[in-house]
Amino acid sequence: MTDQPITDKPLTDRPATATRSVVIERELPHPPEKVWRALTEGMLIREWLMENDFQPVVGHRFNFRSKPVANWNGVIDCEVLVVEPNKKLSYSWGTLGSESVVLWTLVATSGGTLVRMEHSGFRPDQEAAYKGANYGWQKFIGNLERVVAGQQ
Repeated sequence: MTDQPITDKPLTDRPATATRSVVIERELPHPPEKVWRALTEGMLIREWLMENDFQPVVGHRFNFRSKPVANWNGVIDCEVLVVEPNKKLSYSWGTLGSESVVLWTLVATSGGTLVRMEHSGFRPDQEAAYKGANYGWQKFIGNLERVVAGQQ
């Protein structure tokens, strides 16, 4: 199964095995090292995303924890997949019986850092999860921008 980026094709025109990704790119006026800290230090992650026990070590299993709501215990089970300091971070994202992957890519630019977040692996039957992730990541990345800007 190959993850495919969002396209303009309607769902019915995509192969049944295709998965979709939420992709958000933002250029932040800060160096990659500053953005990296916000992505990898547990106390900073808590400020923009959720409570966690994250460590930037490949193979580390951790949880993101949020307030439980109806039909969800508030826990996201994860495992660190890739750590390339100041460049790339990836972890699995498992909740409500579905598995997906989050990939952060940082590229230094003349104005700071291009931040790319791709949350991949949404199957055609996971439309609600896909829409929820799209909404949630817009909010989380706005929070990330504020946390990075507030760092010393």
